[in-house]
Amino acid sequence: MNAFTKPQWRDDDELFRLCREGLFSAVIGDVMDLMGRTHQFLSPRIQPLRDDMVLVGRAMPVLEADDHGGEGPGRVNDLFNGPFGLMLRALDDLQRHEIYICTGASPEYALWGELMSTCAQNRGAAGAIVDGYSRDTRGILQIGFPVFSYGRFAQDQRPRGKVIDFRCTIQVGAVTVRPGDILFGDLDGVCVIPQEIEKDVIEAAWQKAHGEKRVFEAIKGGMGAQAAWDKFGIL
Repeated sequence: MNAFTKPQWRDDDELFRLCREGLFSAVIGDVMDLMGRTHQFLSPRIQPLRDDMVLVGRAMPVLEADDHGGEGPGRVNDLFNGPFGLMLRALDDLQRHEIYICTGASPEYALWGELMSTCAQNRGAAGAIVDGYSRDTRGILQIGFPVFSYGRFAQDQRPRGKVIDFRCTIQVGAVTVRPGDILFGDLDGVCVIPQEIEKDVIEAAWQKAHGEKRVFEAIKGGMGAQAAWDKFGIL
């Protein structure tokens, strides 16, 4: 397959393997910019726990809320009478190739940890992205589960927050994330590919990524920036 051949896939196994082998966040973001989708990157605060982590899969959005009211019994909302709210149900509901993506909490406690990573990995999930901190870093790195977060902070969520919904549409900063959207993350950031345009985005990103290789070789060989742009339209 070359830059002028449209990539083809039959299922998510093939699609995500293609993405891992040939794409990166910058080129995906570039093609969505050209489509007018200019707010598809999550905050640059959200980074991989290790530089070589690459994350690609379908969003399983999770909504968290701060809660300092304890676990009951006696809470009016029965959801708050147990630990973590719906978090345990959300973890058990993860499917193969899905990514747990969570927002809604204050950045005052960890939203992800080693045991959650192990549960998700056992379900065949592709990784986790949290709009906040993660903890148990050594354990997560040891099992190699891709986690993207603000960084490392051990303070626990149990007495401070609860999951109040999942498989729902969420807003992570300026980006809307819906169940089934494709998430792609690497060292340069995490971008959200809306499900309704995923085929066009992947095809265009593939051609751009492979076109950039030709531009790199031309510039490496001495071609100037303007000449490269005039010839390839890529820089």
